[in-house]
Amino acid sequence: MPPDNVAPDIWFPNLGIYFENVPQHAFSVFGFEIYMYALFIVAGIAAAYFLAAWYAGRTGQNKEDYLDLLLLGVPMAVLGLRIYFMVFNWDNYAGQPFLRAFFNFRGGGLAIYGGIIGALLAGVIIGLKKGIPFTTLTDTCAPSLLLGQIIGRMGNFFNREAFGSFTNNLFAMRIRADQARAIRSDVMEEAITAHGVLYIQVHPTFLYEMFFNFILMVLIMLYRPHKKFAGEVILLYTLGYGIIRFFIEGLRTDQLMFFDTGLPASQIMSVVFVVVSVVLIIFGHMKRPIPRRK
Repeated sequence: MPPDNVAPDIWFPNLGIYFENVPQHAFSVFGFEIYMYALFIVAGIAAAYFLAAWYAGRTGQNKEDYLDLLLLGVPMAVLGLRIYFMVFNWDNYAGQPFLRAFFNFRGGGLAIYGGIIGALLAGVIIGLKKGIPFTTLTDTCAPSLLLGQIIGRMGNFFNREAFGSFTNNLFAMRIRADQARAIRSDVMEEAITAHGVLYIQVHPTFLYEMFFNFILMVLIMLYRPHKKFAGEVILLYTLGYGIIRFFIEGLRTDQLMFFDTGLPASQIMSVVFVVVSVVLIIFGHMKRPIPRRK
């Protein structure tokens, strides 16, 4: 527990862990503030590339192909991240010049499913251009996608965002109410005053996602040498992540809704990912020739 004269920025009361002075900005360049969130996104991209390049080297592939994939994949992922968010949050952007709204990243608004779709499209383009099977690229990069997501999610901690509703479970997280982003009214109703400061106490859903993504990454990497058909690894990624995101999205309070349906867009996309993945995995196993007994 923090001393009586200390009011932490972020606090895990049931774990006895607290953090004072958690910065949102890392440093300034010519008066332009660089967010911690941005640094973790860049670190995630770099780590994802080096993991893919390492595996490519081990399997006799050309590492340069994955550098080309990185150079195309990053802008396409950013394009997907932003457009996906804007489409399902259109009321906040209607009437604004598109380019001005698109490049207003400092105002928030990136959606991971859009980034995944953009990155996969980049894989299609690079595969066609270089004559590399799409499944080779994606099976190599599936763990890298997860690693990038894991590291990138740490940015949510510094941004005080991507959290859930009130909880008092073991991992409950308190955030100063004057620092947290996008607080829903029902969360404020459960606000707690401690050490003279008003806190919200919520599910740290970004930490849940980091944990389960790490488990999925390890399982995929262990299974990859034993895959039954080309493309199975990326399908296990879309299946596993779809399941993880479906349940975690249900806890979040900053959901993007699927137009006027009242249903979270990420849960709908998760169901699509899971169903398509299961069908293609079953189809892949059915096509795989059964070895003849000698």
